Amino acid sequence: MAQEIHGTVAEGFEAVREEFASVVAAERPDYAGQLSAYVRGRRVVDLWTGADTDGDTLFGVFSSSKGAAHLVVALLVQDGTLELDREVAYYWPEFAAEGKAAVTLRELLAHRAGVVGADAGFTLDELADDRVIAERLAGQRPFWRPGTAFGYHALVIGALTGEVVRRVTGRNLQEVYEERVRAPYGLGFHLGLPESEEHRYLPVQPMAPTPPEQALLDATPRGPHTLASIAFNEHVPGAVPLVDFPNSRAVRALGQASAGGVASARGLAGMYAAATGEVNGRAALLKPDTVAEVGQIHSVGYDLVARAHKSYGLGFQATADMWHPFLGAGAFGHSGAGGSQGFADPRSGLAYGYTRRRIAFPGGAAPENQRLVLAVHSAAGRWGPSSRIAPFPAPLKDAPFPAPLKGRGERRSL
Repeated sequence: MAQEIHGTVAEGFEAVREEFASVVAAERPDYAGQLSAYVRGRRVVDLWTGADTDGDTLFGVFSSSKGAAHLVVALLVQDGTLELDREVAYYWPEFAAEGKAAVTLRELLAHRAGVVGADAGFTLDELADDRVIAERLAGQRPFWRPGTAFGYHALVIGALTGEVVRRVTGRNLQEVYEERVRAPYGLGFHLGLPESEEHRYLPVQPMAPTPPEQALLDATPRGPHTLASIAFNEHVPGAVPLVDFPNSRAVRALGQASAGGVASARGLAGMYAAATGEVNGRAALLKPDTVAEVGQIHSVGYDLVARAHKSYGLGFQATADMWHPFLGAGAFGHSGAGGSQGFADPRSGLAYGYTRRRIAFPGGAAPENQRLVLAVHSAAGRWGPSSRIAPFPAPLKDAPFPAPLKGRGERRSL
């Protein structure tokens, strides 16, 4: 029996709902997920499925949280409150310790600072609190000479940039995000989930790899003292499994800026739509020059942590190079370990958001994003603003499941 699909699509986006239904049909019977997209400020896709799931359900989105965190930094740069080429230590003097005095905010945002974790690691309670992370890492010796290479600061980048925000504004990054981004647009994307909204959260489910997928995971273990293990806090005895991170109420309440956000697909897509274009009569949050700055590639090539090809702008992933080469130059966003992805493609006016409850193999942006993004992008290229929004009939009949496009998701990438 086909799983029931709910929501709406704009006229001309019928192929997107078919593609989403095809993705769902190939998943486990307990799949839950959401898909949303905007074109030039208008929501054109709003779909969801799964038990206890609707369009407002919130999922743990892991590193997609970094997009919200670094939108705050972009706004402060745009305001003139922060300067990209100022040393981090200018704002945060303690950060200068152990050879980090010359690291600029630009280098930090581009994952070039070399401070991917702490030698002694963190407990779950410590990792939930950006202030604790920042205090510990201020005195940490970098794992490579800053500026000479780059590597994914998976669990700590939001704490490091967030401490810069706190030093210059006197308020934490989460507060600035709530005031300037989430609340004005009513976004279902929280860095710090109030107790009153807990009923909207569905706990993350663990990855359920097939036997061949499990064999692949077993064949590529991480050593206990590698850069990757340190960056993902796996070198700590009794380290908390990845799935438990957003399922911790402390993490959700504090809104850990690297990986502790919770969101709906509506919230992800809505944030990127608001960042780059007019939404509901509100001007874009970012000016064109700022959009170009954050989306410009600053680090590209071999990532010392991921041990693979990666591309970063300023706090964001360079989405076209890392994931979807058919997108426009300067597309920026972020994916998360559970399979979520959100981005803006300023040249086409497209903003995209996808969430799912169960962690997808092999980690990072779920492979189905390749198909869903392509379907949305293709429809957006043909869409006109006079097209009407049509309700989506449910349930759909079973649809053929085309072979997935090959993606670049790496194992356990937050």
